[in-house]
Amino acid sequence: MVKNDPFANATKQVNDACDIIGIKDKELRKYLAMPNKVLRVKIPVKMDNGKIRVFTGFRSQHNNDRGPYKGGIRYFDPEGGVEYMEREVMALSSWMTWKCAIVDVPLGGGKGAIYVNPKTEKLSEGELERLTRGFAFKISEIIGPGKDIPAPDVYTTGKEMTQIMDTFSKLNGNVYSPGVITGKPISMGGSLARNVATGLGAAYTVREAAKALKISLKGAKVVLQGFGNASTFAGEYLEKMGAKIIAVSDSKGSISIPKGAKVSAILAHKEEKGSVVGFPGSTKISTEELLTTKCDVLVPGALENQIDAKIAKNLKCKIIAEAANGPTLPEADPIIYQKKILVIPDILANSGGVCISYLEWVQNNMGYYWSFDEVANKMEKNITKGFKDAYELSKKHKIDMRKATMVLAVERVLEAFDQKGIWP
Repeated sequence: MVKNDPFANATKQVNDACDIIGIKDKELRKYLAMPNKVLRVKIPVKMDNGKIRVFTGFRSQHNNDRGPYKGGIRYFDPEGGVEYMEREVMALSSWMTWKCAIVDVPLGGGKGAIYVNPKTEKLSEGELERLTRGFAFKISEIIGPGKDIPAPDVYTTGKEMTQIMDTFSKLNGNVYSPGVITGKPISMGGSLARNVATGLGAAYTVREAAKALKISLKGAKVVLQGFGNASTFAGEYLEKMGAKIIAVSDSKGSISIPKGAKVSAILAHKEEKGSVVGFPGSTKISTEELLTTKCDVLVPGALENQIDAKIAKNLKCKIIAEAANGPTLPEADPIIYQKKILVIPDILANSGGVCISYLEWVQNNMGYYWSFDEVANKMEKNITKGFKDAYELSKKHKIDMRKATMVLAVERVLEAFDQKGIWP
């Protein structure tokens, strides 16, 4: 039994959507919830000291009714251990299916992971490369431009994606295959706007939510939980829309900045000192105090299971934009809805990454590349339409946005499933 099982949470969301749509067939519900395939591999790596270490890796392929599997590869060591990671990867692949459907890109859901934390374990560049290429070898039979297209995630970058692409190409007769993976450096076939995609997409959804609630973003107060790529770029683009950042956190602590501060200034402090803690004019606070700070927009951009029922009762925001995957526990959703806080769920709020990944894949496959503005504009159209479609459904069925986005996504996957039918 896995504590705070993320896949149980993902399955509940599917069943909630089925309840609203009126799907009673248990086998169809099972089909929608369960991954098509979960591959668990062992990866032996020769370490710099000459010893062999065996790592555990996963690739979950959830659903490909609307197109090839798509989803990141993370290197991480969650507290629940390897068994928790397997359930986590299954959940994340499920959420990726719905994420692709809600923004209407023709891809399905996948997710991969290796149980290791390269940051705390301080793996050398050589060890990381051997691990990455070893994992690519193990999953090479199930990935490909028309099968499954991985991407970077927690503690992976364009460098690892290039190594996976290179390994895959070598295993397939040295055929150049940039479309096997996304999140690559520009020089290796990557897409412009990829580095800002998740944060920019989250900012677009906040903008649309503010319009729906008739809230001006000029002077709006924003709290960022986590200070990685998604949160920092979300903060920067919200600043450009007129908002100000009044509290932030990273893995070493949380701070309150009542007068507000520029993301660039906080980032410069973090780069110099190694943490946002100690930023001039700030006060150190707890994680709970950060999440319950009075503000207009809360952006949970750290890890899963951050907002439970206790925290939900004390929230003092108007909009929650889930830049992280699964930051809110199911027990918190009804409390938040009752408080009339508009939640932009993760499958919509952080869908900018998969939108740009899709556009990178398209560019790779056709061998023609767009400008930054062209890519950003295409992403904006998908995300804006996804928000509006989900918001209309939430009003029509009188349900929260999480359920509305799931209803919309499940309906779109079911439409494709019905069209394809079942073949042996």
